[in-house]
Amino acid sequence: MPELTLSLFYAFAAILVFAALRVITARNPVHAVLYLVLSFFSAAAIWLLLRAEFLAITLVLVYVGAVMVLFIFVVMMVDFDLEKLRQGFWANLRVAAPVGGLIVFEMSAVLIRSFNVPEATVAPLPPNFDNTKALGRLIYTDYVYAFEIAAVILLVAIVAAIALTLRRRKDSKFQSPAEQVKVRAADRVRLVSVAPVIKVKSSPQAPDAAEPTAPGKGS
Repeated sequence: MPELTLSLFYAFAAILVFAALRVITARNPVHAVLYLVLSFFSAAAIWLLLRAEFLAITLVLVYVGAVMVLFIFVVMMVDFDLEKLRQGFWANLRVAAPVGGLIVFEMSAVLIRSFNVPEATVAPLPPNFDNTKALGRLIYTDYVYAFEIAAVILLVAIVAAIALTLRRRKDSKFQSPAEQVKVRAADRVRLVSVAPVIKVKSSPQAPDAAEPTAPGKGS
């Protein structure tokens, strides 16, 4: 069983590295987003191997099911000028290459050090261990302040994104609840005293007397 788990780990890790590379090398933005979805699934599979079921299902439901679907719709609806985006790419390579190499070195050192840990030093999990409960208890006890600070930063980012992208239209109509609350009845309704107008219905005139006939007419 450990050999099978190790083989699955290397398989999922290889797929994850390949998908991550294709995210930054794909020419089509839609293809890049799809490779990012594949990388999320591969990371979720690795977390399942580590018995972190809650993190794995959260990664699939939140990022793949919501965030990445939104990314796909945005990328497909927005008309990107790929040639303009690629301008200046090689000019930043002299800074990006050392930074990327340093990140790869640090991650490789951590992974190699983790693989060389003797198996006896890794404590086995209890039979009824619940990683969801343990994660929640750890977040809301030891890391509660960091968790709240992260939530505030995300809230500020959301408000800033809405404020930067909001465009007011001149022909848009809206209601102001504050102005509606301040309205008084005297401002909306005005009673006006109007003098009554009485119309008298005139009686029909009596028929005139028979006019005399002209001479020579009639009998």
